[in-house]
Amino acid sequence: MKKNPSLIKFSDTDSVTIPHYYDYAVAIDKVKELFIEKLGFDLKLYESEEGLEIDDTIEQILSRNEADIEILASVYDAVGTSAITYNNTEKYVIKASLTNNIFYFPNYEVAIVKIPIYQSHMEYEREFTFARNDEALLSFLNFITEKQREFMLDGINVLTDTEDGLERSREQITYQIKREDILLEEDVKTDIYRSIDEFFLKSGAFFKAYNIPYKRGILLYGSPGNGKTTLVKSIAGSVAAPVVYWQITEYTSSYSIKEVFSTVTKMAPMILIIEDIDSMPEEVRSVFLNTLDGATSKEGIFLIGTTNYPEKIDPALINRAGRFDRAYEIKQPDEALRNEYLHKKGLIQFLDAAALAQLAKQTKGLSIAQLNELYMSVALQWHYEQQVDVEKIVKDLQENQRRTIRQDWETEEYAGRLGF
Repeated sequence: MKKNPSLIKFSDTDSVTIPHYYDYAVAIDKVKELFIEKLGFDLKLYESEEGLEIDDTIEQILSRNEADIEILASVYDAVGTSAITYNNTEKYVIKASLTNNIFYFPNYEVAIVKIPIYQSHMEYEREFTFARNDEALLSFLNFITEKQREFMLDGINVLTDTEDGLERSREQITYQIKREDILLEEDVKTDIYRSIDEFFLKSGAFFKAYNIPYKRGILLYGSPGNGKTTLVKSIAGSVAAPVVYWQITEYTSSYSIKEVFSTVTKMAPMILIIEDIDSMPEEVRSVFLNTLDGATSKEGIFLIGTTNYPEKIDPALINRAGRFDRAYEIKQPDEALRNEYLHKKGLIQFLDAAALAQLAKQTKGLSIAQLNELYMSVALQWHYEQQVDVEKIVKDLQENQRRTIRQDWETEEYAGRLGF
């Protein structure tokens, strides 16, 4: 691309004629001088309309001590070059700050620097990208995309809408939930896992073979505590593809919807999980629906939505092809599933087979989460008393469920027992 002349040169300005231009241009000028001094050539400055959003990727490259990045210098001596963070595993960690350091990728002749800019009315940071030429920058961006996908395979990537924008984090899968441990009606379970497997097997060869658009959306609905989240975690841990969990909140906006789909489209084929999709703010639902209808917005994306309240879901979300293709009800466990779950939890160590079979009948209406609490209560009572009053525990759980459904806590019996 031919370089056009600039009307205003930094060397012809000062803090009186153009004060705000001068503020950050001083740093840019010094950075470009450094390139000539250390590299022997200048780098071209590029503008990104939406930002490259590569902070997390740079952090990952630095933490893994990969050889294709170096820090040339810092911009200001009065701004920190190291950051103190808290890591759940390693406690406090000191790492290179993403602000004020000049990161250089020698294999691509590209530099990234986030410069703090101070003005009388505000302080903010701005990211600047430098490259030897257009070809070098495009090659670098492809490299970054591959790195992002590689790093995203290491755990579940969480995007949360906050007041300050989209917050990104990563959660490790510390315990793999096996498919055989998922308690569902067999036909539903088979259908869900088959569609997942074929989507990611050989880059969606099944879809190409049968001329089916390479995108899929399923909605999981049902009352709380019956395994929707467990099913989603099992899927996430058993697929060799990036998994993004999008936490929508009251701060979800048209901008964040665009940002989320821009991020996941780059990582396709991948899984996008949206839990409690019914909580999507009313004012942005049309934007979300239009995004799902986009020609390429879901290409290579397996979308999983969940809700406890299907009646709150916009009918347009599931009654139109290309949005959610199938809706699956995750039902309360029937007697057979309750019996299977209680055996798997290990209640047989406290009760004989006949008592356990009877318990499966008595627990009608309880969710998987409540059966888990049943096991906890039984184990706790046995640990202290060496005997168990199972009928009382079941009765208490069923009463608790009844009161929860009716929101009926105002009795002398329950007064003061909620803990807040």
